[in-house]
Amino acid sequence: MAEHGSVLDVPARRIKRRWERASQSGTPPELMALVVLTGALASMILLWPDVVPLIVLVLPLVVGNNLLGPRELPWFVVLVLVALAFVTAQRGDMDPRSAVAVGVIFAVGFIILMTSFRRSRLGVAGSRGESMLVDLRDRILKQGAIPALPPEWDVTWELRSAGGTLFAGDFVVASRSSEGRLDVVVVDVSGKGEQAGTRALLLSGAFGGLMGALPSSSFLPAANAYLLRQDWEEGFATAVHLSLDMASGDFELRSAGHPPAALHDAGAGRWSVLESEGPILGLVADAEFVTTRGTMRRGDAMVLYTDGLVETRGRDIAMGIDRMLGQADRVLRGDFVNGAERLVDALGGPGDDRGLLLVHRRVG
Repeated sequence: MAEHGSVLDVPARRIKRRWERASQSGTPPELMALVVLTGALASMILLWPDVVPLIVLVLPLVVGNNLLGPRELPWFVVLVLVALAFVTAQRGDMDPRSAVAVGVIFAVGFIILMTSFRRSRLGVAGSRGESMLVDLRDRILKQGAIPALPPEWDVTWELRSAGGTLFAGDFVVASRSSEGRLDVVVVDVSGKGEQAGTRALLLSGAFGGLMGALPSSSFLPAANAYLLRQDWEEGFATAVHLSLDMASGDFELRSAGHPPAALHDAGAGRWSVLESEGPILGLVADAEFVTTRGTMRRGDAMVLYTDGLVETRGRDIAMGIDRMLGQADRVLRGDFVNGAERLVDALGGPGDDRGLLLVHRRVG
């Protein structure tokens, strides 16, 4: 038994050595495995034509489309199509079903070739490209992670993108200073859904760095200067910036062409709009942003939101804000736990990105 096992180990060791040499020479192991798979399937089609159909050659094409990079994929597609032509010529009999299978395989190969040419700009395989997009999306969301806050403060935010995708032009950036001051900005980048997602990614990283390095009063001017330097065709964004002293409840609010924030006075039991003025980011050099000051007392709440919640065609935005505040009274009823999610569910539609951040100072 030992001798028999050693005989079987010889080809296994040879295959392992060849695999390692291929890996060291720069040939991806995935490509080697797919070439072997293609050869095996072609052999099975020739040996058992009544059992193994031609259409099985679609399998290595689909797998290769997900695993191979744009440099290897076109050559592998050509290899599969050559194997298909060889197998078809060897079989000789071309019935209608076989002709349809050949046409389908060639069509799939052509589509994959076109896809690989588009991927060549990025230089990564399909599955790796998707992983990169997921990582980029997670980084956008991470920028909006709310830092740990004192027990009396509760800050939640909710984001819904146009069409239900996971990429949006709305994002939140938050930062807490060592002095106990919370800075948070809600941004709406021009465009919708995936179109604005790449710009939102770049801006969220840049705005996060600016917020942590600059005084509150300098954030929006610096963000405006950054956008102007990008020289994008659609390089503008609106933003509302809240700087909150969590010890006293005093706040400063600045807006850059953004819908105004709203404050809920727990004592009076009503909402009021906090008007603040400032030009849209990325349009005017040396822009100035007016500061609105106030104090959040225990029980008070504030909402910062994007225009997807209040703006619709044919309706003035002021009417949309009134509707939102009416829904806030009806939906929240003084209970702000998970308030951002509940309010977004009650407002807006799938045609625009929607973002809302709710700040609440608990009573006790």
